[in-house]
Amino acid sequence: MPAPSFQRVVVPVAGPTDAKATAAALAPYVDDANNTVIAVHVIEKAGGAPDKASVEQREEYAEEIFAVLTEGFADIAAAIDTQIHYGTDIATTIIKAAHDAEAGAIVFTPRGESRWKKLLSGDVTHKLVNNSDVPILVLPDPKLGDK
Repeated sequence: MPAPSFQRVVVPVAGPTDAKATAAALAPYVDDANNTVIAVHVIEKAGGAPDKASVEQREEYAEEIFAVLTEGFADIAAAIDTQIHYGTDIATTIIKAAHDAEAGAIVFTPRGESRWKKLLSGDVTHKLVNNSDVPILVLPDPKLGDK
C-alpha cells in the first residue's frame, strides 16, 4: 500500500534554480520527522550516441543541485535522501524511481521553459502527468506569489 502523498515523495530536480524553487514550495508540507523526501536527478543517457558531458561532470552537477535542495530543507524535520538515476527517458526514469522508493507521489514545481524548448526537447512534465501511475503533485512556484 503506498504511503500517504506527502509522507514519502520523489522530487525530481533538474538544476539549482529548480531545486531552490522546489524546496521552497515543498518544505511547508513535509516538515515532519515521519516524512521522507527523495530527491532524484536523472542523468540522461544518449542511447548509443555520444553523451553531452562526461558522467563524472554530470554527477558533480547533480551533487551541486542536491546541495541547493538540501540547503532549502535545512530547517525542516523530514529525512532527505538524494539519488542519481540514469536513463534514456527522463520521465520513465523518474516514475521507476518512485516505484523503487515506494513513494506516495512525485512532487515538483513547473519549470519556466519556453514552449519551443519543450516541443524540441520533449516535455517531461507532460510525460509524467500522462504516463505515471504514481500520483503527481505539481506545486506552484513560490515566486509566483511575488507577481
